[in-house]
Amino acid sequence: MSNVLWKSLVVSPAVLGATLLVSGAAIAAPNTTTEVSTETQVATEVVQQPEVLGQVPASSGVLAQVQPYSNEGQNLQSQVTSVSQFSDVQPTDWAFQALQSLVERYGCIAGYPNGTYRGNRALTRYEFAAGLNACLDRVNELIATTTADLVTKQDLATLQRLQEEFSAELATLRGRVDALEARTAELEANQFSTTTKLQGEAIFAVTDAFNGDIAGKTVFQDRVRLNLQSSFTGTDMLNTRLTAGNAKSTQTRQTGESKQTFEIGGNTANGVNIDKLTYEAPVGPAQVYIAATGGQHSHYATVNNPYFFDKTDGGNGALTTFASENPIYRIGGGSGIALNVPFGKPGSILKPSSLTLGYLASEANDPIGGHGLFDGNYAALGQLNFNVGNRIALAATYVHGYFGAGSTLFDSGLNNGAIVGTNLANNLRSTNGSSTNSYGISAAFTPSEKLSISGFVSYHDVIGFGANDNYEAWSYGVGVALPDFGKRGNILGIFGGAQPYSFNNSGGANSGDIPYQVEGFYKYRVSDNISVTPGVIWLPSTGQNNNSEDTFIGTLRTTFTF
Repeated sequence: MSNVLWKSLVVSPAVLGATLLVSGAAIAAPNTTTEVSTETQVATEVVQQPEVLGQVPASSGVLAQVQPYSNEGQNLQSQVTSVSQFSDVQPTDWAFQALQSLVERYGCIAGYPNGTYRGNRALTRYEFAAGLNACLDRVNELIATTTADLVTKQDLATLQRLQEEFSAELATLRGRVDALEARTAELEANQFSTTTKLQGEAIFAVTDAFNGDIAGKTVFQDRVRLNLQSSFTGTDMLNTRLTAGNAKSTQTRQTGESKQTFEIGGNTANGVNIDKLTYEAPVGPAQVYIAATGGQHSHYATVNNPYFFDKTDGGNGALTTFASENPIYRIGGGSGIALNVPFGKPGSILKPSSLTLGYLASEANDPIGGHGLFDGNYAALGQLNFNVGNRIALAATYVHGYFGAGSTLFDSGLNNGAIVGTNLANNLRSTNGSSTNSYGISAAFTPSEKLSISGFVSYHDVIGFGANDNYEAWSYGVGVALPDFGKRGNILGIFGGAQPYSFNNSGGANSGDIPYQVEGFYKYRVSDNISVTPGVIWLPSTGQNNNSEDTFIGTLRTTFTF
């Protein structure tokens, strides 16, 4: 056997030992599993934030494991001559002596330019190749110089012990790398887009109304939403939402009933339409929201109604639109722009607060006279948001609007009837336009993680352009939510108050009754992606008619999120 071959065999244990230490972080890294959940429980915060506002959802599952490979090879390593050059290696570390020997005796361990070794971090294949190359270069050098006493018996014994000790870990690591390579290849072959993420929600609902003026019929309805969320800079968000449904509201059979949230957005025939197209991005400290279609004030404005509000009529909050959010956010909608500007000092009693401004027009796409972005129906919103400590959130809201003849006040700019409130509160004059000034206050208080109290009051002053066209409307409500009631992820909620109503609207017969509504629901979380919500809605005086019978509506809603 040649001298060179003999020396290669002698040095080979050193190569294996160096390889073990270079990959020690990967061996020691725990085999964690990232849980995939598309349901985001935004209601757990004291201040209900907008659905998405210049923020990109964190990657999960396979994406989270694959993403680091896009930056492989960008952290250049440099050779060190002493283990003391590593700021994060201490004499108490379990591998300190072995690392010291490989660095100071064999000189084949590389570190990072900032003087760290990062022994507890999983290494990439690029880093493994760099460390192995350094050791092979050292082997060639030692063979070429034929240095005496190259490897001692003690070194061989130590390296043999390391080989035996880490044999199981090496086998585990090899299996994990093979699995990651297979999953990465599958992802690359089947990915839809490198910038777009698909989120979906499907709702099945069984509803019946009884013991009242509504002719009760049991109905089985559905609604599906598919969100294509695209980010181009990592901090912006283009949201394209496709919606289909077949829900026909029980509101069509009587007056004064709040629609249920799953009845919003569908066209009653399961036809697919784009009901939301928005873009959100940060501009300096502010956040900008632009809506091409389907814009809502509650997309960008803070809604202080935890556990009842779910991303603007989602399927995991309250059953009705009245219990979901303050009706002031239902005035106007469509296309426009909004801006959120933070202010305040983090250390003060009033924690960082914000000013919200928005403008939405419901006829922005129509070029005929009296319509368009500025000549048609519109609603401009201004809101101040305050946080008091970590438990209390307050918001003061003002909305100014203009509406043409025959419009509806609380229709979210959808132009297909009222979403909440009585006819007397909604029906503007059919012959003249109107301007409106609305004022609202909302608050949320979370004394503990197991209790949330929220409520709102709104006043609406309608100024008609014809004789006797003026009227006023009021609305108020309060809700109590018990998160994790009976099981983690479950929610028990009770909300009661008065839907938008008017006593002095000359457009209809005056009534002295207030259209109260009480709703109770229990969201039962079957899994991370499925929830079942039974609930009851009580309407003691529908349509402000004090001669109407009490109406009860029962709903069993099942929500699938993916």
